[in-house]
Amino acid sequence: MTSRRNEKAEALAKIKKSKPQVGRIISTRDKQYKFLIVCEGEKTEPNYFRSLIKDSKYSRVVDANIEGEGMSTCALVKRTLELKKEFEESQNIPFDRVWVVFDKDDFKDFNEAIELAKKLKIKTAWSNESFELWYYLHFEYLDTAIKRDSYIKKLNTEIRKLKKDKQFKYKKNDVNFYVLLKSIGNEDNAKKFAKKLRKQYSGTDYSTHKPCTMVDLLVEELEYPDKILSKI
Repeated sequence: MTSRRNEKAEALAKIKKSKPQVGRIISTRDKQYKFLIVCEGEKTEPNYFRSLIKDSKYSRVVDANIEGEGMSTCALVKRTLELKKEFEESQNIPFDRVWVVFDKDDFKDFNEAIELAKKLKIKTAWSNESFELWYYLHFEYLDTAIKRDSYIKKLNTEIRKLKKDKQFKYKKNDVNFYVLLKSIGNEDNAKKFAKKLRKQYSGTDYSTHKPCTMVDLLVEELEYPDKILSKI
């Protein structure tokens, strides 16, 4: 008899223990954000963003389709809209944010592309003149307008000095460059310097905003999507 009572008491204790207490917080799965990032460059930019998403401890970005299109400005923006529709129809899940990444280069429709993206509700992570400006800001502040080749020369100078490697040569398509940038560069400074550059300019003639970059805004969203997109 005593044995049966003990068994019953143990069973009741297990049931009581398994029930959540009143007021207890039951954890639920965090929201997962979905990005579409379409890049002008076919390798450099996609490689960077793929590495960033993979490395981020905070990002809850899933299915971040990063496409390298090798197109320019307005054509790239239009292609981005097409890709958005194609992916959303095939996967039946809308993107939380769509970004297009491009440089100024020598294209004449730079301003038009930015305005077109605004109308289509596509965010632009543009750089004037080169994506490598974002890389260089990890090492030094730069507010002088220079050509694309000059950014690469400056990158080589800084990295050779920090790595103590006189033979280092920057390669645009290097899949490991993000790791190098993270190890010897300073992303916090890069974000601060990018914001400082933007404060110098006003108006919508973005082709004259040089040097300038919006890449840090995309980086922030990818690293802290909960902090930024949950407010929208």
